[in-house]
Amino acid sequence: MANVEVSLKETMTAVEGALGAAVVDYTSGMALGTLGGGKDLDLSVAAAGNTDVIRAKVRTMEHLGLKGAIEDILITLGNQYHLIRLVQGRSGNGLFLYVVLDRARSNLAMARHQLKRIESELEV
Repeated sequence: MANVEVSLKETMTAVEGALGAAVVDYTSGMALGTLGGGKDLDLSVAAAGNTDVIRAKVRTMEHLGLKGAIEDILITLGNQYHLIRLVQGRSGNGLFLYVVLDRARSNLAMARHQLKRIESELEV
C-alpha cells in the first residue's frame, strides 16, 4: 500500500506525459497532496474546481436513477487531457486522483491503466 506522497511520485513517473497530479478530498475540495503543475497549472485551484465536476456528475446520476460508481472522468482540451479517477475502497472514500497529461506525449489508454493501478494501491 502506498501513501499520498508515494502515489503522486508514482503517477508523475509511471504515467508518460504527466504534467501534474493531485490527491483530492471531494467532500471539502482540498488537495491532500500535489506534485508538478506550475504557474500555468495551479493544482490547488484545479482540485477545487474538479470537486464541483464530480459533485455535479453524482447529482446527475442520482436524478437519472443510474446505479454504479464513477470510475473516471476525462476532460479533453486542445493540448491536454485532465483525468479524474475516483478512489474506490474503504480507505479512499471521498477521494480522487487527478492527473494532467500533455496530449502530445501521453497515451490515454495506458494513463488510465496506470492510474487504476496507482489508485488501487493508495492508502490514506
